[in-house]
Amino acid sequence: MTRTAGYSLTPPLPGEVQVEVTGACNLRCRMCLVRYAPGLGRAEGALAYEDFRDLVAGLPALTRVTLQGLGEPLLAPHLLDMVRCAADRGIEVGFNTNGVLLDRRWARDLIGAGAGWVHVSLDGATAATYEDVRHSTTFAPRPGQFDRVVGNLRALLAERAAAGSARPVVKLVFVAMRRNVAELPDLVALAADLGVDELWVQNLSHSFSDTDPAGRYAAIREYAARESLETDPAAGRDAFAVAREVAAARGLPIRLPRVEEATPVDADRPGCTWPWDSAYITHRGEVQPCCMVMGSDRATLGRLRDRTFADVWHGEAYQAFRAGLLDHRPAEVCRGCALYRGTF
Repeated sequence: MTRTAGYSLTPPLPGEVQVEVTGACNLRCRMCLVRYAPGLGRAEGALAYEDFRDLVAGLPALTRVTLQGLGEPLLAPHLLDMVRCAADRGIEVGFNTNGVLLDRRWARDLIGAGAGWVHVSLDGATAATYEDVRHSTTFAPRPGQFDRVVGNLRALLAERAAAGSARPVVKLVFVAMRRNVAELPDLVALAADLGVDELWVQNLSHSFSDTDPAGRYAAIREYAARESLETDPAAGRDAFAVAREVAAARGLPIRLPRVEEATPVDADRPGCTWPWDSAYITHRGEVQPCCMVMGSDRATLGRLRDRTFADVWHGEAYQAFRAGLLDHRPAEVCRGCALYRGTF
């Protein structure tokens, strides 16, 4: 067995964490696990402010905190307090939102609280495509939702300009799928017109190939197989090429995922460095190696109600998880991960 040099099984406490401040969400998006799981109410799904404060206080090297998980952060009752808690300590703090609730008042409050970045998901350049992806499983797609999110983006950028600030950094996030990738070039143009700082394009995060085809992840597993560009790279090839050209012409920074050519394996590095650099904590206090897992039953390495974060971070379960990555024999949950495969 070989071990990659420079990567300890018990590394120092991380300088970055991602915290699921709520498990509740106002949408049921097709590519998200929330759609395929029982819904949570705002109170039931909320992370307590005291638990967040204690977590931050116990990580002296912390420099960056992401306040998001499977839920919508703007539904977290203590979101602004959490932003202030981190910002007052000099910690860079931000989150991704679906943007539906991000009205002008939220924009002002987030700027005043010291949010470092706000990323807004927009999975189409037209209302029809966007609302096909992002709607409730209980109700029909909500007319006007696309226009509402675009309007909220304009308001956020206007409030930032009025404050004379470059923060929060505002990015659009687009999850590329077969059903929407043809609209990517038009979304680039829209993003440039809005004046966002960057457009981040990503592949579906996980194939769920490690799960039982007939089990609780069957529906999202089937959806990923149908929609992932990894299984049909040609579906996005032209759209990516045109999007790159439009972005260059409009001066918009754009990030595009690898799909046709995955990152080659480096024998001198672990297949993924998340378990050395960061951690993901659910609203229930479950500590997981990363946000890509999506499902606390698949890779929970400890629980904060039972042990401190430091004890979990240096515990046997975390050490075993890291060892698998070092030896390029990772846990099964990693094998279906787009980040691990280099295609995210």
